[in-house]
Amino acid sequence: MDYNPLAPESRANPYPGYELLRKEAPVYEMEPFGVFAVSRYHEVLHILKTPEVYSSQGMRAMMTGQTGMTNAGAEGRASALTESDNLIASDPPIHDRLRAVVNRGFTPRRIGALEPRVREIAVECLSAVVQNGEMDLVADLSMPLPVRVIAELLGVPAERLHDFKRWSDAIITSVTGVTEQADPERAVRAREEFLDFFAGAIAERRKKPTDDLISTLIRAEQGEGTLTEGEVLAFAVLLLVAGNETTTNLLGNALLALTEHPEELSKVVERPELIEGLVEEVVRYDSPVQGLFRQTLEDTELAGVSIPKGKMVMVLLGSANRDEAWLPDASSFDVTRNLKGHVGFGFGIHFCLGASLARLEARVALEELLRSCRNIERTSANVEWIDSLILRGPKSVPLRFEV
Repeated sequence: MDYNPLAPESRANPYPGYELLRKEAPVYEMEPFGVFAVSRYHEVLHILKTPEVYSSQGMRAMMTGQTGMTNAGAEGRASALTESDNLIASDPPIHDRLRAVVNRGFTPRRIGALEPRVREIAVECLSAVVQNGEMDLVADLSMPLPVRVIAELLGVPAERLHDFKRWSDAIITSVTGVTEQADPERAVRAREEFLDFFAGAIAERRKKPTDDLISTLIRAEQGEGTLTEGEVLAFAVLLLVAGNETTTNLLGNALLALTEHPEELSKVVERPELIEGLVEEVVRYDSPVQGLFRQTLEDTELAGVSIPKGKMVMVLLGSANRDEAWLPDASSFDVTRNLKGHVGFGFGIHFCLGASLARLEARVALEELLRSCRNIERTSANVEWIDSLILRGPKSVPLRFEV
């Protein structure tokens, strides 16, 4: 075995490498990083269910460059995610305290109430381009839709949306990117601009609270919970990045899969009720979040392999979701699956906070896209992927269609 997730062929298509790992080395120490890659569904699920052994401090280590696998480093730490306790890089009891606070902004009732606004934004995005008979799905729909939704949830004014996306992209590239083209100065500027903006927004909400998510966090900071100002900023960064990038990738991956499998596209066009299941199948088949990092808190053994205390473990969600020992015919794309149990949104205490919002946004966007456009096809077979070790999505998906 010589598996390297940074190799160009792995980044273009990680799935053949995953299959080889599952068959030959389901717990594989990647040289020269000293990081263990875990690829099978059973072992991945075990890690996600056992935070007392596999700590989420591994995410902080990845984001600060300690794995040697990303652009992150002393000069490129673009995110307040790495400077205070935050949801994705903490363990109980800190995680439980943070999660209890932010859950208030993501109740089923609150997310459900967003559907009319999400649909309105989707229709606006499509109306601007649909008469042309062509569009770039990412630039015209899958990027602006979730950016606008999360911006409105945070109370960000519409005129700052381009800044919002620019900050998000810079943070992702600096923290999880793997190319040598990263610009540390750009990342630092984005971080400073972001923190300045949200420090001002926080100060404003203290004086005049509203019903947005920042006000929810402020109320926690002021006594209803136990958030520090740094934790409020860390939440804002997390919501900014995770709240838009993952849905953008989900929709991009969906159209790649549908156009590569026209028979499946025909099924959802003829039966729109399949779209909800389609969203789950895309999250499984081509996961927007391909992996997570954990760090062992004690010596342990997994699938017969000894992992010493303090070692980094890369949890390959994208591989687990294609494990045929869990799901027969897992390498095929099937929109009619009655799918349960995939780990595309994680599992256990770190199950994705925004999963219900991502599902809503993706379902509504696909409903409106397929309602407005017929005979959809891609105009280019080439795909350029975003620069990230753990996120997967196309930078562009040019489409042609009839109206």
